[in-house]
Amino acid sequence: MDTETAGKVIKCKAAVAWEAKKPLSIEIVEVAPPKAHEVRIKITATGVCGTDAYGLSGADPRFKYPIIFGHEGAGIVESVGEGVTVVKPGDKVIPLYVSQCHECENCLNPNTNICTKIRATQQQGLMPDMTSRFTCKGKQVFHFLGCSTFAEYTVCADISVAKIDDNAPLDKVCLIGCAIPTGYGAAINTAEVKPGSTCAVFGLGGVGLSAVMGCKAAGASQIFGIDINKEKFNKAKELGATACLHPQDYDKPISEVLIELTNGGVHNAIECTGNTDVMNSAVQCCRPGWGKAVIIGLAYPGKTLSVIPYKILLGCTITGSMFGGWKSADSVPKLVSDYMMRKLKVDEFISCTLPISKVNEAFDMMHKGNSVRTVLIF
Repeated sequence: MDTETAGKVIKCKAAVAWEAKKPLSIEIVEVAPPKAHEVRIKITATGVCGTDAYGLSGADPRFKYPIIFGHEGAGIVESVGEGVTVVKPGDKVIPLYVSQCHECENCLNPNTNICTKIRATQQQGLMPDMTSRFTCKGKQVFHFLGCSTFAEYTVCADISVAKIDDNAPLDKVCLIGCAIPTGYGAAINTAEVKPGSTCAVFGLGGVGLSAVMGCKAAGASQIFGIDINKEKFNKAKELGATACLHPQDYDKPISEVLIELTNGGVHNAIECTGNTDVMNSAVQCCRPGWGKAVIIGLAYPGKTLSVIPYKILLGCTITGSMFGGWKSADSVPKLVSDYMMRKLKVDEFISCTLPISKVNEAFDMMHKGNSVRTVLIF
């Protein structure tokens, strides 16, 4: 434990969102010491994800302001609260926006990875005791998804932290906090892509490209990458896509194009955009009998999915995937090890690395489709 800071309030930089739809502001915030079963982490690197942009949009009333976004980070444990045994000061860790307590009914069930122990308070932007560890200019600042990695120091519940390889480069493996496990696992765990199968991945951002990588790793014979930005196609092919399609190049729905190209429909469709029209396309392009559509994208509140019941009657499965179906605390260290052994690609997803002061520039690049992932460093 760092004896200079342990048990004390730490002042540090953070990108604070004071209100929705406004640029983030670099501020000096106060970060309180961890309480029982909490961990304070010095964040060294964090990715910028579409879910952060979703939170900043103001569309979801669950997110309260001011708030510190970020959930795709990596850092070093600075201090721990009473009762923490899973990590110690000095450990390299990745915060987990999907916790794993190993005790609740969901954690004990192999069919789901959605831990319920702290989910209610996490969704309120608070720690399990219903308080925040952040203050700025005398105001309470809310947490985001139990992580808040846009702060140089953050506090997480101990069930929301994974200890990783001491040799792992934090400015790379931070992406294993969200994008890469989400897409990769959606193909491997949720879609259960089989060797020789045909797949379609809708949306070729960081998550979609990870899904492409997962489909290839599972042995798919055809992998179609679909996006409205053709600049993403080369990267998709580098990661395993056998063909890339731009929906506006055709005079018919992209689902019909895929059905024709595969002589009946794909075995697996993975949607990574959050657009409900695209979700419908993913469902419609699935092969009757055993096609499976996996929804990853986060749709805005009030949006609904319209599905023809006959499609389901014929055997099409529609399911969702959160964090790729991985049991987080158990799986993240293994995924980092896979990266260290060059079994999992990560570096290929990083378009550029910027200081935290450039956080708004990183959001702009993401919205314009100019980057797969931007990593921010402190």
